[in-house]
Amino acid sequence: MAVMLLFFTACDQDVMDMNRGEGVVPSVTNLDPAVFSEAEGTYISFDIDVQDYTGDLVVLASVDGDKSRTPVKTISNFPANVTVTLEEVAQAKGVSVNNFEVGSIFNFEVQTTVGGKNYRSPASFNAPLACEYLPEVVSGDYTASSAGWQVSGPITIVADEDDMFTLYVSGLVALDGMDEDQGPLVMVVNPGNFQVTAPRTVLGTDFFGFDNVAYEGFGVLDTCTGEYDMTFTITVDQGSFGSYGFVFRPN
Repeated sequence: MAVMLLFFTACDQDVMDMNRGEGVVPSVTNLDPAVFSEAEGTYISFDIDVQDYTGDLVVLASVDGDKSRTPVKTISNFPANVTVTLEEVAQAKGVSVNNFEVGSIFNFEVQTTVGGKNYRSPASFNAPLACEYLPEVVSGDYTASSAGWQVSGPITIVADEDDMFTLYVSGLVALDGMDEDQGPLVMVVNPGNFQVTAPRTVLGTDFFGFDNVAYEGFGVLDTCTGEYDMTFTITVDQGSFGSYGFVFRPN
């Protein structure tokens, strides 16, 4: 999955990038959701604000680095919570949403007008088009592997019946040949960007003579393949074994 990336852009003839001391600088915060998906009506949302400015802000969209910078939305009152749907981007570009493919990256920039000149500010960000989150794709029988921790074997991921973004992982300690008499490990998927967090959870009371082996981590979910790229810190009551990368691949 692609992640949010703030960056400066190159100059055009009619629209200039904002230099130090020029114009005004809008702020874009609270991107949530920060990705488009295949779901009908998919959108991104963010807060935008600007100080000492009385003009309009124009949100410009480009796709996959084409630098087309098509005006998508005009904002006249600040601060504002802005929603941009994939349909709005398609309409602005004169195409169907079906023209966009999973994996496409949408770049959004903010344009201001000061003294009759248009400026693009550093308030820009990327939003990828990801597959729709489906519990049946991101759960089931998996193979977990870690080169650093030197394990590989079967685990099971189950989606919570009441909250599909909460997942339960069983079998991590069993990869070491030990009894997993606690747990399961809880993983929580952020629906806004498909990042994953795993609060510290004790998975086994006895781990090669150490007490209460626990996993805690973070990572990202590929909603197209159901694959998880995770980093876990593994601890016991007596101390920490450190952090290790794990990949969970569906069987």
